[in-house]
Formats: sequence, structure tokens, C-alpha cells
Amino acid sequence: LCLARTVRKQWYQRRVRGGRYDMVVLPPSFPFGGMENPCLTFITPTLLAGDRSLVNVVAHEIAHSWTGNLVTNANWDHFWLNEGFTVFLERKILSQLGGLERGEVIRHAASLNGQSALRDAIALFGADSPLTALHVDLGDVNPDDAFSAVPYEKGSTFLFYLETLIGGPGVMNPFLRSYIQEFAGKSITSDQFTAYFRAHFPGVEVEWERWLRTPGMPLVVPDFDQSLQKVVEELVGRWGTGQTAATDLDGLTPQQVKAVLTLLHERDSATLGTVATLDKLFSFSAYKNCDILAAWCRLAIKVRHKPIVPVALDFVTRQGRMKYVRPIYRDLFAWPEQSARAVNAFNEKKQFYMGICRSMVTKDLQSILVSQERMG
Repeated sequence: LCLARTVRKQWYQRRVRGGRYDMVVLPPSFPFGGMENPCLTFITPTLLAGDRSLVNVVAHEIAHSWTGNLVTNANWDHFWLNEGFTVFLERKILSQLGGLERGEVIRHAASLNGQSALRDAIALFGADSPLTALHVDLGDVNPDDAFSAVPYEKGSTFLFYLETLIGGPGVMNPFLRSYIQEFAGKSITSDQFTAYFRAHFPGVEVEWERWLRTPGMPLVVPDFDQSLQKVVEELVGRWGTGQTAATDLDGLTPQQVKAVLTLLHERDSATLGTVATLDKLFSFSAYKNCDILAAWCRLAIKVRHKPIVPVALDFVTRQGRMKYVRPIYRDLFAWPEQSARAVNAFNEKKQFYMGICRSMVTKDLQSILVSQERMG
């Protein structure tokens, strides 16, 4: 309720249409973090970490009441208008909750950490894939096959970049409110947003076609504040050289812990011995925060830490959130010694997953098998 009031006060001076906003926690097989049905958001039980550390997903789904439900993309070619805007607003909500002194630093850190998810998604499709552009031409492509972090993170990055061009949040925030009011109750295209922005800021030069149509990473990544990232980078550096201590996580937020594990995985900078030591020191394999547990599983699988296999299989067979299930299964499928075990686990639990998750994991498995056959 506090989050909903914050959104209404900051972004749109009208109550959620219907006058009431509720959330319902669905069974663990629910494949998404949340689903923004008007006035009633469905959420996954994986958000119940016990410390409110995953509140960003709740902020995201509430923000969808305005960007996604009230203003909607005309079709899936313009999906970034739903998700990029909502991630951008989600982080502005977190900024408001963080207070005057730390709010913007928190927003910048979340945006910076989002680049890891974006790089991972682009690596999966390939940097030249047209599905990594903001404005895509799906044609005969099933939107489910195109689903990734790209419209979320690349879209939010683009809006952050636009914000820097026009003078910062003090200018961007009123513009966003006017945008929502202008297109309330309508389904729009990227061209309509572009025209609206140009009309408001005629002197601002933006390479619209390149931003919207170029695949791969964003043309420009804003100069995000690095204040909260410094301790993350320092710890990644030390753990990457095997220097660990029982006090290493003291004072870190769950978001920073996840960022450390994510960067270690992304940079291949942890050894098998270090991973084993980290699990003894911090019991990562028993973490209740699913974001951290998923990042830990991926890191441990990458260095072939065998004790992680039952942990990872238990994790992906007791919940069906695709954000966690798909990458962990892909990692296990690609581990020759554990591939058959992972395939058997998936087949045994196949009917537990919702159709979209079952279908996407099956396609992931087929893609890995084809790739392995080509490599001989």
C-alpha cells in the first residue's frame, strides 16, 4: 500500500482505476516474478525472502498499473514501451523509498547492476540478433521465444540516457507524468512515443532509429553513480584472488551480495577452491533470498562445484520462475557429467511447470544438444 501511494503521488495524480489494488501470491509453479493484471497483481512466492529485499518486483508490478496497463504497447514489437518504462519507474520508486541522501545512489546502483542481466541476455541471443533491438520486427517469431531482459534493461537504459540529455529527474519526471496522461487508455507504438518526446524537447538530438533498431548493447551506457559499486568491485577482486574472510559480507545489502556473485560468474574470476570456501563461510547454498541463491547456483555450477548439483536441482524443481529455472537448467544441461541427471530431473517434474516454462526449458535443452552435436 505504501508503494502504491508513492507511485500515485509521484507519477500520476489518479487512483488505480477500480479504486483498489491487491496482490495475490500464486503457487510456486507460477513462471514470472509478477503479472500486472489491472487492480490485482499475481506474484511468485519466490519474493517472500523474509527481509523485504525483493520489494523491487512489487514496485515493478505496481508501476505497471500506469506503464503497461494504462498506457500499453500496441503489439509485441514495441514491448519495451511496457517493460523498459516500468523498470525505469520501478527504480524511481526505490529512489523515493531510499530517502533524499541515498535514493538516487540506490537507483543508479540498480541500473548499473541491470547491465549484467542485459549482457547475459544479449550473449544468449547473440550480439547481432535482431531480437536484441528495442523495436523488433517479430513477424512469425513467437513472442515467448523473444522474451528476455533486453526490453526491460535496454529500454530502461535508453530512458535513463534521455533523462541525462534533457536535464535530469527534475525535467524527466514531469514529462513522464504528461506522457502517461496523454496516452492513458491507449495502445501506442515507439513512433508515437518518439514524436511526443520530440514535441516536448525539439532541441534535443537523439539518434532514434539507431537506438531503437540497433541490436546488442545500448549505444550509450549512462555514467551511473558508482558509490555502492565500489565495495562490490573490491570484494569481487579479493574473492577472485582467493582472499576471503568471515566478515566480508558485513554491511552489504542483499543487492550488493547478488552483484558480487553475478560479477564473479560473469568474469570467470572465482576458482573451485574459493567457491567451496565461500559456501563454508556464508552458507550460500541455504540462502532464502532466491536472487542470491540463483546467482550462487550459477557461479558454483560454472566452476563445477559438485555439491551444488542437488541444491540447484532442488531449487529448480520446487519453483517454476523462469528467471531462475531456465538459466540454471541451461548451465546444468551444458555440464557433461551432470547433464543426464538434470534432464531426468526436468522430465520427472515436467508437469509441475506451467506450459510456457516447460516449453522454453525444452527448447533450451534442444538448443544445447544441437550445439554439442555441432562441436562433435
